[in-house]
Amino acid sequence: MNAGIGRPPELAVLRLARPYLRRLVGAGLLAAATELAGLALMASATWLLMTAAGQPPLDRLTVAIVAVRALAVSRGVLRYTERLAGHDAVLRLVTDVRARVFDALAGRRGAPPRSGDALSRLVSDVEAVQDLLLRVVVPVAAAGLVSVLAVGLAALVSPPAALALAAGLLVAGVALPALAGALTRQAAAEVAPLRGALAVDAVDLTHGAADLAAFGATAGVLATAGRRAQRLARLERRLAALGYAVDAAGVLVAGITTGAVVYVAFSAGVDGVLVGVLAVGALAVVEIALALVGAARQWTGLRTGLARVAQLLEAVPETEPAAAVGRAGDGATVGDTAVGDAVPAESGRARAAPAVRFDGVTVRYRPGAPAALDGFDLAVPAGRRVAVVGPSGAGKSTLSAVLTGAVRPDAGRVTLDGRDVSGYPPDELPRLVGGLLAEAYVFHATVRDNVLLGRPAADEDALVAAVTAAGLAGWIAAQPDGWKTVVGEEGGQLSGGQRQRLALARALLATPAVLVLDEPTEGLDPAAADEVLASTLAATPAAHSVLLITHRLNGLAEFDEVVVVDAGRVVQRGRHAELVTTPGWYRDQWVLQQAAENGYLALSG
Repeated sequence: MNAGIGRPPELAVLRLARPYLRRLVGAGLLAAATELAGLALMASATWLLMTAAGQPPLDRLTVAIVAVRALAVSRGVLRYTERLAGHDAVLRLVTDVRARVFDALAGRRGAPPRSGDALSRLVSDVEAVQDLLLRVVVPVAAAGLVSVLAVGLAALVSPPAALALAAGLLVAGVALPALAGALTRQAAAEVAPLRGALAVDAVDLTHGAADLAAFGATAGVLATAGRRAQRLARLERRLAALGYAVDAAGVLVAGITTGAVVYVAFSAGVDGVLVGVLAVGALAVVEIALALVGAARQWTGLRTGLARVAQLLEAVPETEPAAAVGRAGDGATVGDTAVGDAVPAESGRARAAPAVRFDGVTVRYRPGAPAALDGFDLAVPAGRRVAVVGPSGAGKSTLSAVLTGAVRPDAGRVTLDGRDVSGYPPDELPRLVGGLLAEAYVFHATVRDNVLLGRPAADEDALVAAVTAAGLAGWIAAQPDGWKTVVGEEGGQLSGGQRQRLALARALLATPAVLVLDEPTEGLDPAAADEVLASTLAATPAAHSVLLITHRLNGLAEFDEVVVVDAGRVVQRGRHAELVTTPGWYRDQWVLQQAAENGYLALSG
């Protein structure tokens, strides 16, 4: 499904439509039947009016009168049924595609996409899949089938007239769509990226308004967004102008084709009534074929978005789409369960942890910039609990990002039981290595839904055990809506500590074999931080490894090893009891933190 190696992106999307193929074929046949009913209605009505002008006996018109009524009603019924069937199939497919795109964005390694661009991919680009089927594939199939049948029926009346009609249909249904696609292709290729960039600007200007104002950057960002908006408006005006020109050419082709059919039919000696039927029928069928101009225009405009979707679909295995987030006992609240009695963390789910090894890992975020990790070496044997500490900017969070596959090292490698992290499939690595990483995302959903993202099939006991270990159970029990409390966009309804504990509960529920915790107690007061760290370690299966990244040194006495990192390298290592007596950064920081927590620094100030 690689759209980047010459395979059209449409094929990557249409392959996902195979489970819905029967529904789509049905929608296409219904669309063709609708157009045929419309064509037959025009032809029957024309025959009826022209024959009635000769005042024949009424019984000669009865069948035509009934046919006109029946076709008028059936056309509306068929159109409604076609829309229903088509949208049913396409919305099922779009749900599948959107789930896969989300999985690809969530599991993507390397730099994460900007939130605005991710939104554009999930909304605008995925909607291109819907438009591809409803506005391109189905109309093309229907128009092609109706055109062939119309030429065949015209040939029964006058073969020369049928040839003239076929020539007009080739111009209207092939040449003009090709011309429309060629004229709009270059401009359309810029539209999808511009929309993504504008979405990023919109997010930056709304969510980052305070930061932009503080740094005096609001005017600059507004100007950039304005230039992009103007560029997008110019492109869309250009596309509209080209569309009007091609549409005008289509009207001209319809007139010329109809005139040619009438002339050829008269020359062949066809009866006047049938000439009128051929004329109106030719006009109607060319109009149907001209719908392909709109389909070609749509297709050209959709290709960039489809290519972006196809690129993401490459990262997701072609399996059944992930089920919706499970809900274990939706009606329950923490108050309904003895939340203080944490279920044993193992509960039959413990997996043996792999041995983790960093060998000469170097990471630079920009060419020429200082290395975030510089030849970093570290071994974490299976089942060990290791804490990584150091000053801000030392490379601690980069270490966790490299281990989880979010960042690829420029040099060196990270292995799990000897296998390089980069060799693991995106759906397998999180089960081995995962946890609470920097800037863990909290969705605009309920507490239950956010926690269950860690393990959607978790039962109520496991869910309660996770929030209890994270220190969130009491807060949930105090909320009027309990588990159904909506936390707001990016956890905006929560305090910093509550948001961190919610993300921690999700990480504990996932129970990866190597649990990575990046500042799990950030935003908590010292007493609460010590309690949450202790309960987190108690809830982690003994067979699992723990890699804790923290700036706080309290509670590290329980760890098998403490590693001090500075400037991307290990500068000290050992157990807590050894490091607090050894001159160096760790002892100095320990003294400062103890003094601060006991209030000595405040008194001395």
